[in-house]
Amino acid sequence: MATLLFVLLVAFLVVGVPVTFALGLAAIATIWQGDLMPMLIAPQEMIRAVNSFPLLAIPFFILAGYLMQGGGISRRLVDLSNALVGGMTGGLAMVAIVTSLFFAAISGSGTATTAAVGSILIPAMIAKGYGTSFAAANQAAAGALGVIIPPSIPLILYAVAANVSVGDMFLAGILPGILVSIALIIYAYIYARRHPMVAEEPSTWPQIWVAFKRGILALLMPILVLGGIYGGIFTPTEAAVVAVVYALIVGGVIFRELRLAELPGVLRDSAVTSAVILSIIAAAGLYGRVILTLQIPLALSDFVIGAIDNWWVFIILVNLLLLVAGMFLEAAAAILIFTPILLPIAVNFGFHPIHFGVIMVVNLAMGMFTPPVGLNLFIASQISGSTVAQLSRHVLPFVIVVFLNVLLISFVSILSMGLIGG
Repeated sequence: MATLLFVLLVAFLVVGVPVTFALGLAAIATIWQGDLMPMLIAPQEMIRAVNSFPLLAIPFFILAGYLMQGGGISRRLVDLSNALVGGMTGGLAMVAIVTSLFFAAISGSGTATTAAVGSILIPAMIAKGYGTSFAAANQAAAGALGVIIPPSIPLILYAVAANVSVGDMFLAGILPGILVSIALIIYAYIYARRHPMVAEEPSTWPQIWVAFKRGILALLMPILVLGGIYGGIFTPTEAAVVAVVYALIVGGVIFRELRLAELPGVLRDSAVTSAVILSIIAAAGLYGRVILTLQIPLALSDFVIGAIDNWWVFIILVNLLLLVAGMFLEAAAAILIFTPILLPIAVNFGFHPIHFGVIMVVNLAMGMFTPPVGLNLFIASQISGSTVAQLSRHVLPFVIVVFLNVLLISFVSILSMGLIGG
């Protein structure tokens, strides 16, 4: 039955069945073939999977991201980043990364970050002489910061799946997110040195001050959200609601760029995105229930512990597994599928659940800009006009850079646990 469960999932994904239906159909077929439980359990389990208070943060953070995009907040973040680093070698590529870092600290979504920042900066980079494919690949990789920097939707999903604190997961993602950002900036600098292009004029201090004043309200948003969580003022779910209200007031009342007539479209787009993620969670909940019923985690744990002596061999194999899985599965689905399987084994090897969660999330972030199903890659492709095949060659160095960071995060636990005292 375990073989049937995984073979059906892979088969459905290969033929192009959407992830939600692939998970659900594979689980239902296995239940029916093996007579594992009453079929009535299937809808009940799917409802139970999404019936979680922390998961309410997901649609609200997604809505906040769309409101930021429509309300001019993302453009002001671009202007501030450009004033800070735009005049350096590879400045615009760095601007895309720094802006994505700021935007990610508010939206929690990699796709929203790629769309909002990329729609502004990809055309700007191309106009300044950056290769079209490099500009798109750079933004696709930078957009992945949206799932690493808190508040992050995959961090929330892992916290729910592993039954750990969402606040602790957010805190654990800060240093790894900054580390990956710095690594991407270094690569952008090296690329620009080897491929000369039109440089931006360095900003003067008065220009930086003007950009800072224009962007201060945008910068206050992550401080408000994360400060409120860590200060014990509100929960992560309540923080997501605060982010929506703040984005609505700033974009609609203060900046006056978010018009009332645009709100139905913003609500529709955020509802569609939320529905896609929550439907994956529901189907993955049923799939996970079948996994537990078949006692796959226990059997796999016994096998791995008996076959592998060293924890570092285990974590290298896990990272390779997640790298491949991320190429074919969305981060949400991969987290919900692999957490119940891999976490018990990781704990037996001495990994803290929060540290292991950061490893998973950072690794799966690469899946957002790797073919064949990297969502950021498709968004960047549409904005730039390049094909996904053209972007694939340019995105490879970014994959290598991030994977090296994953290994560093895996072996140096203080990067994840330092801020929570672990």
